[in-house]
Amino acid sequence: MPSFTERLRTGRVLMADGATGTNYQEMGIEPGVAPEEWVFEAPDRVGDLHRRFAQAGSDLVLTCTFGGSPLRLLDGPLAGRAAELNARAAGLAREAVGADVLVAGSIGPTGQLPDPLGTLTQDDAVATFAEQARALAEGGVDLIVLETFFALEEALWAAEAVRSISDLPLVMSFSFDQGARTMMGLSPGDVSAAAAPLDLAGIGANCGRSLADTARNVAEYVEAAPAPALWVKPNAGVPQVVAEGVVYPEDPDSFARKVAQLARAGARIVGGCCGSTPEHLAALRRELDRL
Repeated sequence: MPSFTERLRTGRVLMADGATGTNYQEMGIEPGVAPEEWVFEAPDRVGDLHRRFAQAGSDLVLTCTFGGSPLRLLDGPLAGRAAELNARAAGLAREAVGADVLVAGSIGPTGQLPDPLGTLTQDDAVATFAEQARALAEGGVDLIVLETFFALEEALWAAEAVRSISDLPLVMSFSFDQGARTMMGLSPGDVSAAAAPLDLAGIGANCGRSLADTARNVAEYVEAAPAPALWVKPNAGVPQVVAEGVVYPEDPDSFARKVAQLARAGARIVGGCCGSTPEHLAALRRELDRL
């Protein structure tokens, strides 16, 4: 099977998968249950979502481990089971998608603010991310994705941790949830400059706000001309609260057209975040195949 790096070298735009949490909600996860709990409690449904994204045409799927660092699990039912969780999630993804689809190990932030604004120290961050990354690597992932980060220090510590235990391709993605900035005030240009010394395979944006905001983030990344490939996984629009609950306004065809435009603007790996279903990704596959 060609590696992530080899696939990028072909020049073809790669398609990642879609949302985990919002799809699990549609699949019946109970309120207050962390998606990672399904790795043990409902592995068939975890595998089913991976499989549906692969069938939609995804070139890679992300493991159900976004909140799987030891620090993030500390106060929940999976405390002390980070290594088991991450290795199991990697195995579930591989079993579901087979050998032709890449499996990316997902690592999200700890939920703590870095020192001095919060309690997260560099030593604690490196230790927790290294434990998670080691388990993902031992579970057989093809690459590791640091996703939805908002604080530069924590992302750099996470990258340091991954590099301390593995030479797998590494992607670093931030959430620009303030439109053009992360919650901590970072711009795409700031991220590109800080990440320049790192040996990253990809850099980019996921989650965030509207697709229009994401397009501006892509333009700023392109202007900064980062060496790594540009990774983009936006939400299916800004969520809206209606009588039936929270809905995302972009239907599959609208989402696909707009995300394909991001590929035309320079993104090399595209997919979806909150609100994006396998149907959204199947529509995106059709658009990408016309590029």
